[in-house]
Amino acid sequence: MTAGSTSTARPRRIPGEQGTWVFLFGDMLVFAVFFATFMVERSKAPDVFDAARKTLHVNIGLVNTLVLLTSSLFVVAAIGAIRTGQRAIAARALLISAGCGVVFVALKITEYVLLAGAGHGPGANHFYLYYFILTGLHLLHVLIGILVLVLMFTQTKRTELSVNRLAVIEGGGCFWHLVDLLWIVLFPLLYLVS
Repeated sequence: MTAGSTSTARPRRIPGEQGTWVFLFGDMLVFAVFFATFMVERSKAPDVFDAARKTLHVNIGLVNTLVLLTSSLFVVAAIGAIRTGQRAIAARALLISAGCGVVFVALKITEYVLLAGAGHGPGANHFYLYYFILTGLHLLHVLIGILVLVLMFTQTKRTELSVNRLAVIEGGGCFWHLVDLLWIVLFPLLYLVS
């Protein structure tokens, strides 16, 4: 035994259940196919895609990026608080995180309305079709993620959490981080890359 090790150290493990990771990697694979398809289509009509990209509301996209990053930070804080038995802190962090998700949804709907009002609906050209498919699928993930955060919040009211229940909470946190990760790819892909 070295001076820095102790006999009570917990073994390192992957958070969540194994099934969660199969789902998350499968979901990432589906999005990867969409991203690749988008890039192939963009290479066929770069001028059309670039002109359409310039009509997007970059400030809304940037604010949404910051909102999701903040939300993920609060999820990390919540899971840490749950692990240490600080249920009140975890509950507040999860409520803030879910609130950030609601802000994201409101901003995304606002952007959809602005684009549609300017005549840039899914039928305008291939860029907008992919934009609405990709961001709509992501928005669905955000809505599901908000429900997952609410489920995680209900677990903060329990006095004891079993190992399995903690794994489910960690899996929920991992899902929310996936939602964040997907947006971190979507934002530059759709809004910034010309």
